[in-house]
Amino acid sequence: MLSDGWLYPVWVVGASRMREVEDEWPRDGARLHHSLGAWPLLINDDTEVVESEPGRRLSLRGRGWPLGEVAIVIRLNPVGADTEVVMEEDVVAGPGHLVPKPVRALTLRWRNIETLRRLAYIAERRTPADATMPSDSARTRS
Repeated sequence: MLSDGWLYPVWVVGASRMREVEDEWPRDGARLHHSLGAWPLLINDDTEVVESEPGRRLSLRGRGWPLGEVAIVIRLNPVGADTEVVMEEDVVAGPGHLVPKPVRALTLRWRNIETLRRLAYIAERRTPADATMPSDSARTRS
């Protein structure tokens, strides 16, 4: 799920659409070009991979100017046959950094709980056939 950049607007709270996913995603330095907000008030910006350890950790720098920038770390911890996903996020630049940390923490905590809930819904309900099912056009015969 984390390696498919096109799915981010489905589970990341605030991301409304994906404009481009660089071919290198999710390797270090690769970017997702996304939009934040709701039409007609959309902000076009990007999120960059700071560090990637496939299957273990993804460190990101998200931009949404003029709001600012956030540092995001997503850790994947094995728990038996399952995976615990832990997400940490904080504002690191821009006007949002002026908001006191306890207030930011409350807002970001709510956002991350909902983001992880959405990710879990997708990951837990996805079947192997979902990933390999051909498109409608590929299944249509003349």
